[in-house]
Amino acid sequence: MRLTGKTAIITGGASGFGAGIVRRFLQDGARVMIADLNGSAASDLAREMGDHAMAQTVDVSDGLSVNDMCRTAVEEWGHVDILINNAGVTHLPTPLDEVSEEDFDRVFNVNMKSVYLTARALVPHMKERASGAILNIASTAGVSPRPNLNWYNASKGWMITATKTMAVELAPKGIRVNALNPVAGETPLLKSFMGEDTPEIRAKFLSTIPLGRFSTPQDMGNAALFLCSDEASMITGVAMEVDGGRCI
Repeated sequence: MRLTGKTAIITGGASGFGAGIVRRFLQDGARVMIADLNGSAASDLAREMGDHAMAQTVDVSDGLSVNDMCRTAVEEWGHVDILINNAGVTHLPTPLDEVSEEDFDRVFNVNMKSVYLTARALVPHMKERASGAILNIASTAGVSPRPNLNWYNASKGWMITATKTMAVELAPKGIRVNALNPVAGETPLLKSFMGEDTPEIRAKFLSTIPLGRFSTPQDMGNAALFLCSDEASMITGVAMEVDGGRCI
């Protein structure tokens, strides 16, 4: 029960890696806001998880929606200890000069602008309390990029740099900021990364991962639990790979 008494907002929390983090945090005693664009899925998961879970519909690319999410959490709990910036999107594997402006803007707004918006909304609260942990879910794509996912790769590289500079600036305020870099996993984004989901393409993808399997929501939940717990009180500015050795 390493998070007993802690409160956490988890964006993109209704499915995939986000749901894995939600489940592990609740298992270890946290109160959790499952914040997701898919409000009905967030509500379904909250009902399944019990009294310590609450659902919130949010568009992380919209400042007013993010402000409402953070205000609701503070009003409900009195304070927010942990923020997980997990919501993310990608574009389909496409040559970099053929990605549409609409797709680029969507990747930029959901993967990058959202980190600014949540920080703007919640960091002042954490500064007042001189305490807080922020975890950004980046990707191995930001460390070891693959062709035809150029703008997604770039957004995750930005997220890693944002994590490090946030950590340096916020450390004197008592706020830790870290990131996780998962390899692709069994999430709704997997098919988008691969272009199509066939046994042959899966085998080719898995051949690049030394441990021979995808990241799972449970893997992400375990790693997030550690970095956001008091056991990691001396760790900030880290972008930790959860990738089965892919980036070696």
